[in-house]
Amino acid sequence: MQLTHRPVISSTGLFTPEQSITNEELVASFNEFVDRHNERNAEAIEAGEMEPLQHSSVEFIEKASGIKARHVMAKEPILDPDIMAPRWEERSNEELSIMAEIGVKAATQALERAGREAEDVDAVLCAASNMQRAYPAMAIEIQQALGIDGFGFDMNVACSSATFGIQTAADYVRAGNAKSVLVVSPEITSGHLNWRDRDSHFIFGDVATAVLVEDAAIAPEEHWDILSTKLKTVFSNNIRNNFGFLNRAHPETADNPDKLFVQEGRKVFKEVVPMVAQMIVDEAEKLQMDPATLRRLWLHQANAGMNRLIAQRVLGHEANDDESPTVLDTYGNTSSAGSIIAFHKHSEDLAAGDTGLICSFGAGYSAGTVFVRKVA
Repeated sequence: MQLTHRPVISSTGLFTPEQSITNEELVASFNEFVDRHNERNAEAIEAGEMEPLQHSSVEFIEKASGIKARHVMAKEPILDPDIMAPRWEERSNEELSIMAEIGVKAATQALERAGREAEDVDAVLCAASNMQRAYPAMAIEIQQALGIDGFGFDMNVACSSATFGIQTAADYVRAGNAKSVLVVSPEITSGHLNWRDRDSHFIFGDVATAVLVEDAAIAPEEHWDILSTKLKTVFSNNIRNNFGFLNRAHPETADNPDKLFVQEGRKVFKEVVPMVAQMIVDEAEKLQMDPATLRRLWLHQANAGMNRLIAQRVLGHEANDDESPTVLDTYGNTSSAGSIIAFHKHSEDLAAGDTGLICSFGAGYSAGTVFVRKVA
């Protein structure tokens, strides 16, 4: 078979945890924690030595983010005011790790939807915001579990990991170094979220996605041509997580809040929206495409307000749910997986020739765009 060195998206896969936490459940748990904390520290609060913690509310969460619920791998301990973090049994080295497990489920669905067998795939990229361990690479474990004879490696660009992974996979196809590459994004974001922080306790959810990027010569009849990919990074501390193996060098601060997700939300909003919107418009211009003609935007699912403004700047009008679909309301922010979930769930209805944009943005700052066109 003569390869074209032209990359396409052949299929996608999605694993969704069975358990979900509503805003009402989350607020009840958080407010119970707040009441206990304030009661326990009543004297210090009364003396002005400590500020009391404030209640959260469903109205505050939905106004701030647009999120109404989120899927998680371990609901009960997260809602327990004495724990407020995921808990599960530690697995032995001989067992499949939990992150690999959900990645395999998403990848298996992507392979099945493309009619592809493991032996057809050349590489696995595990692209996610946090890895379960330093090594062996999660990608290699997923590769082994799927029975793929090739290579794999991990990559982390926070919320843009999946789109960075898609460009990396597409570049392998363009260079002729691979004909079929799986980009897998298992996001167990409940593990790095501070569930005791009022400003962020509602943000994240767990999920896993997979994208099969292949040479057009072997793609199924229905697929998506990758018209272009564009990546951008600008250093910023406004979204940060300081957890890492060197924390043991300074054990006194190893459990501080900065070892979990922290952000300056208003600064992120103000700086990222114009950066991403301009990036999309500039790339469309290189493609000699009017961005207003994009049939659908599958944007990063972090904040409804950010998506609304970015879509408006790109399309020239406020986008409706058909033009810029959301999964944020039921999935929460799933980091790099968000735009892929939106694409997975809201792409089959497009007609041949329709163009769209997969776009992610987040910590780094990082941003990635993937312009696609429906085929067949």
